[in-house]
Amino acid sequence: MGSTTVRLEDLVREQALMLGAGSTVCYQLARKGVGLGVAEHSTTLTRPFDRLRTTLTYVDVMILGSDEERRAITRLVNRAHAPVRSEGRYSAYDPDLQLWVAATLAHNAIFVYEKVWGPLDPAGRERIYRDSQIFGNALQVRPEQWPATTADFETYWDRTLDALEPEPTVQRYCRALLDPHGQPRGLRRLAPLQDLMTRGNLDPRARDVLGLTWNERDQRRYDRFWQVFRPLYRAVPVPLRRLPTTVVMWDVRRRLRTGARVI
Repeated sequence: MGSTTVRLEDLVREQALMLGAGSTVCYQLARKGVGLGVAEHSTTLTRPFDRLRTTLTYVDVMILGSDEERRAITRLVNRAHAPVRSEGRYSAYDPDLQLWVAATLAHNAIFVYEKVWGPLDPAGRERIYRDSQIFGNALQVRPEQWPATTADFETYWDRTLDALEPEPTVQRYCRALLDPHGQPRGLRRLAPLQDLMTRGNLDPRARDVLGLTWNERDQRRYDRFWQVFRPLYRAVPVPLRRLPTTVVMWDVRRRLRTGARVI
């Protein structure tokens, strides 16, 4: 995947992006308003497979779907967000919190790309950043809220990380999220990798706020994983790497067509 031509729609189809899923969620949790809203309202701990499906639905449809499909998913997400509010503490309709959630998706799309394919050139980085803005703009974020350039975005990112505050409720939720004993049996074998990738992908400031540990042994294992994974993944035929996303989009369209629950 050439840096000069890559678009977010190409990256979204790649299953390597899933290696950033856990850290994306944890970055979101680290912002107190988002973390409290998730900890007090999300059903992820009791319905992990279904919550993963709905998250992939939103991400994939926003980038790969038609305008009509985007509008349908946006309506459903807004409906699901309606009860996620607590006076003076958080609201799922807060544009600033929505901007942070969308920013974590933009950040990790670039992060994972560069882990697998190497550094993006400035034009490629700018293109992915621009494409990623739809994640927030489809909901409550106004286009002008986004930092104007990728350099401005990095300033916003660092400033937000510096301002994060620890919250015990969120820390407990985060530990439960990464605890393999609370996961379905089908996911438990992947739990150590998920834990390592989630903690390793995070900026130390976010790790500290969430109360997650990291040591030299973790760093060596993390670095070794990427050294092995990178060439192996790139050797997999593109259609196989992209098949799961094709299945997700087929399932979304089937659900929309038949009236089955989507979000």
